[in-house]
Amino acid sequence: MAFLKELTIQGSIKEIIDILIVSYVIYKLLLLLRGTRAIQLLKGIFVVVLAWVLSIAFNLNTLQWMMSQAFNFGVLAVIIIFQPELRRALEQLGRGKLFTRQTNEEDQDVNRRIGEVMKTVGILSRRKIGALIVFERETGLTDYIESGIRIGAEISSELLVNIFIPNTPLHDGAVIIRKGTLMAAGCYLPLSENPFISKELGTRHRAAIGMSEVSDAISVVVSEETGQVSLAINGLVVRDIKEESLISKLYDELKPKSKAKAKQKNSFWKWKGGQHG
Repeated sequence: MAFLKELTIQGSIKEIIDILIVSYVIYKLLLLLRGTRAIQLLKGIFVVVLAWVLSIAFNLNTLQWMMSQAFNFGVLAVIIIFQPELRRALEQLGRGKLFTRQTNEEDQDVNRRIGEVMKTVGILSRRKIGALIVFERETGLTDYIESGIRIGAEISSELLVNIFIPNTPLHDGAVIIRKGTLMAAGCYLPLSENPFISKELGTRHRAAIGMSEVSDAISVVVSEETGQVSLAINGLVVRDIKEESLISKLYDELKPKSKAKAKQKNSFWKWKGGQHG
């Protein structure tokens, strides 16, 4: 009996492992198909399967015959229809990238986001055009997004530059970015009431610091007077931050699942000498 019980336990463990592996593979395949036409095709296949189940349940002979004919050619049809996605999955499997695709995509998205913002900052800094760009993180900024004009567009330097051009309707306010989406422009942010902030700092800088005091958001400011770029985070501001340092800090704070985040943050502020003004 003990031997049979042990065999049963071992069989159950194998079944659980088998189910977990299959579930994980299906999950990764769905991630692979996300954002492609194949998702819509999968919905169509689901409708066909549902029709087949209903034909059996209600004994609809004609519909059941049609569904059986569809399934006879279904495997070949799936191979033809999903040929681009299957080829891409096999290529990524051969390169060992199938199971790391999500992390790579997140890293690429962060890099693209930072790249577009850095291009914008460079252009605005050279022209001495004021700007305030806020990156949302864990703390939701919906209340502040609703204070501005909804945009909901993909981030691009061209769009950001146009928003901050002087004398345009949206230039006098903050832009809020949520992941890869430019959520709104012309947003009103809370001003910092810290009495130790330098009197040289204007409204944009005070708004950036105030935003970092009430949330974990990161704000990038371009000065209208000097063209200098500043970074506000955790209630502190680094003025006239260099391009390399800004890129490094943004990536450290925005990249997914950063393991050394706290250590890097402390060393950054120690090196830069985090300041209030």
